[in-house]
Amino acid sequence: MKNNSTPSFSTRLQCHLSILQRTLLSDEDPSSRLLYSYHAAINGFAARLSEDELKVLRATSGVLAVRPDRRLQIHTTYSYKFLGLGFARNGAWVQSDFGKGTIIGILDTGVWPESPSFGDHRMPPVPKKWRGICQAGQDFNASLCNRKLIGARFYHKGHLVSSTTPSSPTEYVSPRDASGHGTHTSSTAAGISVHGASVLGNGAGEARGMAPGAHIAMYKVCWFNGCYSSDILAGMDDAIQDGVDILSLSLGGFPLPLFEDSIAIGGFRATEKGILVICAAGNSGPISNSVANEAPWITTVGASTLDRRFPAIVRAGDGQMLYGQSMYPGNQFSDAGRELELVYGGSRGAEFCLNGTLSKARIGGKMVVCDRGTTGRVLKGQVVKELGGAAMILANTEINLEEDSVDVHVLPATQIGYAEAIRLKRYMRSTRRPMARIEFGGTVIGKSRAPEVALFSSRGPSLTNPSILKPDIIAPGVNIIAAWPENLGPTGLPEDNRRVDFNVLSGTSMACPHVSGIASLIRAVHPQWSPAAIRSAIMTTADTIDHLGRPIMDGLKPAGVFAIGAGHVNPSRVLDPGLVYDIKPDDYVAHLCTLGYTRSEIFIIAHRQVNCHETLLKNRDFSLNYPSISVIFKHEMMRKMIKRRLTNVGPPNSTYSVEVVAPQGVKVIVRPMSLTFSHLYQSKDYRVWFTTSKKVAKERMDYAQGHLTWVHDHQIHYKVRSPISVTWIG
Repeated sequence: MKNNSTPSFSTRLQCHLSILQRTLLSDEDPSSRLLYSYHAAINGFAARLSEDELKVLRATSGVLAVRPDRRLQIHTTYSYKFLGLGFARNGAWVQSDFGKGTIIGILDTGVWPESPSFGDHRMPPVPKKWRGICQAGQDFNASLCNRKLIGARFYHKGHLVSSTTPSSPTEYVSPRDASGHGTHTSSTAAGISVHGASVLGNGAGEARGMAPGAHIAMYKVCWFNGCYSSDILAGMDDAIQDGVDILSLSLGGFPLPLFEDSIAIGGFRATEKGILVICAAGNSGPISNSVANEAPWITTVGASTLDRRFPAIVRAGDGQMLYGQSMYPGNQFSDAGRELELVYGGSRGAEFCLNGTLSKARIGGKMVVCDRGTTGRVLKGQVVKELGGAAMILANTEINLEEDSVDVHVLPATQIGYAEAIRLKRYMRSTRRPMARIEFGGTVIGKSRAPEVALFSSRGPSLTNPSILKPDIIAPGVNIIAAWPENLGPTGLPEDNRRVDFNVLSGTSMACPHVSGIASLIRAVHPQWSPAAIRSAIMTTADTIDHLGRPIMDGLKPAGVFAIGAGHVNPSRVLDPGLVYDIKPDDYVAHLCTLGYTRSEIFIIAHRQVNCHETLLKNRDFSLNYPSISVIFKHEMMRKMIKRRLTNVGPPNSTYSVEVVAPQGVKVIVRPMSLTFSHLYQSKDYRVWFTTSKKVAKERMDYAQGHLTWVHDHQIHYKVRSPISVTWIG
């Protein structure tokens, strides 16, 4: 029901109950008939009514419309639908049989095998190529593996030796997940369909991984104190031998030279064996040069937003409406929506709601404003709750700006952006007794612009290897709902006694398994493709516009290549990219030579004795055949040539023409300007000359961007797009 009644009640809930009471033809309490009282999404309510009561309601003054409840087709929770994955005959799911026969190896915190996302109903048999095990351990029997979760191992020797902090008493010395992260990422990649999934009623729908037909192998390498490189390498070592097709690592650290990076080293060996390695870009954004997992044989994934929101509006005492978000189940609790006195700051550290900085006398029964930072978001709420605070507003600071990762708080709470936080604090200073209420709006889909770059997503250019543009791709990583262990509350705090099968998390950790699952779909259709070819298909078909047809945004400006790489993953196009940029392991070794790596440094990575002088003599004009193009003009350099090779994976007798949007201040020439492929897997070379001027180099001294696209418009329309970055140094 919608209404346009004037706000003569202290809350909308009271207004809705009043209308409902006048509608009922019995003496029942109207709250017993009320299902939901909506706040932000719509001014209205949902209720159970008889036919006669329906007539009364329609005749009530101020009622605009009355609509019956409709059963809609299931959505999800929710990213596969946002990405366009569905059941169309020519779609990626149907063509790949949902990733059937592929194996995704996950290196993470373990898995909760009893989660409904890991059931094996309708799963195919374990692939014959699988050579892994299901390792028993604490509260984990080998019988817990099945046709979905086909393997599980754990690695903690490095952790035990290196860690100076005792393990948590709730940790399991087994593949069992004690923190939730691994359960969440693995179900995002390949969880089966689970109907009726939600987080305490929020985000309700059908949970389903990107490749629901793929098999999962869990390698537990992370513990409460972190992930140690020795354990990571041990996990990668086993995974390579076990027969996985994809390695998914939602972990990493700061940028390192490749020969010091355990993930890069293990990743090279996996790539040699035909395994595609996909890693999270890191959560150190929006700082430049912060991208991790930079190796060119690794697919590096940044994070983007969905068009799903969980509005929880702060209505201040002066009438201001401050937009916030929360997954606290507000319509179930009495404190939600109640007007409360606001309190902020006080003793040193109180603005961050640190333990020991607040007093029960000051915050008891009040709504506490807590600045983000220093401690975790949900921990602030626990501190407030333990001291008798009735609600919390989590306020972004200048560091967080408008970043909006939501939480399932332990008390009525919402998170507001930096601009809203400034307005709220200005109001609080203007009056002796500031008041506010939180109005929870449930789940809203399709009303916001998306995708956008997540503020926290790490940015390029690569610190140690700027000749390769990183990150490679972005994928959904904000407010992602996926499986969760039964032993943890949704906040992960030991005091949180609530239990859920699904939970919400944000991070490039959540973006990474989206791409891992999509890569599994490609591998199922094209088992002969190399890891580089699969990555090329993902990158060259990526989107650079959002769902409204406008440029993907990064805050208030269009996103640049150092934020999105090639763009936003589009699974509807990845199975048939037309052309691919393929790379052999030997090419990566030659690339290491161009970086000036010594023989011993290359040996650490590639386990090969390499004479770089001879290697580069054989490849005089060598440039790595990467799907993106990074050009660096150093000192007095005014001209540079790069070479690329395209391989036809589309129809025979196909001609492609090149289209170029040149970076500002750079002249771009491509030769040849068209390529004709007579048969499948035929390869053709092209060269690109980039020319700048001393004037431009002197004036700019930063970077510019553009793109190069090979277009085929006959019968099937292909666009094989490569982003270009140009950097001037010194």
